[in-house]
Amino acid sequence: MKKPTISTIIIIICILIIGLYAMGEVNYFSSKIVTERNVESPIIIIPSIGVEEKINNVSLDQGVMHEITSYTPTIGDTLIFGHRTLQGSPFLRLNELHEGDEIILEWPGIGEITYTVVSSTIVPATYQLDAQEGGTSLYLITCDPIGSTENRLIVEGQLQAQNPINEQILQDNPQESNALIITAIFLVIGLIFSFIYPKDNRIYILATVLIISAILFYFCINPIPSEIIYDKINFLNGGL
Repeated sequence: MKKPTISTIIIIICILIIGLYAMGEVNYFSSKIVTERNVESPIIIIPSIGVEEKINNVSLDQGVMHEITSYTPTIGDTLIFGHRTLQGSPFLRLNELHEGDEIILEWPGIGEITYTVVSSTIVPATYQLDAQEGGTSLYLITCDPIGSTENRLIVEGQLQAQNPINEQILQDNPQESNALIITAIFLVIGLIFSFIYPKDNRIYILATVLIISAILFYFCINPIPSEIIYDKINFLNGGL
């Protein structure tokens, strides 16, 4: 067997880096699904930017997070955080919200709460937002610009209506298959690339793709906290 060329080694390193990001996302979705199956999670729906996410009150690394130092809807101002890049990127398109857009919360024990966007603001990362008891605002918070933690993008919504909860939406989890989809895409693209790569070094590319794919499939079933992986590769990505 011919030794791998320098270009093949560089490509293998690139595949490994892509594989690490894929592992982070696979573990994010897989571990998040496990958590959401064990709790009756609220859901945030933003029709105009295609968001339908369950909300946790444990960690931003488990997805969209309700800041427990704020209040639940109708009791006071509600603060909700989400990543802009990686970790599922739930708030990637938050900057596309405009005045008048609807944000819907399906919240167990409270109901379906509809907010209307009234403002979108960029502030320094050090900015402190205080939730007020009795307030009727919803604040969605993420990093800005994309790929940086320098600033915060804050979208404010004002409460407009409260209705009975939609139980069907509460039971659904549209992201349940995302980990398998990411794994399958990595495998298919990797196999295609392997078979168009020069024959004398093809085996090295193919072996790398198959090994990483096997690890991804394993993490689909036995996830670890995604932050364990991202802590190791944060130097490649300056922000969340």
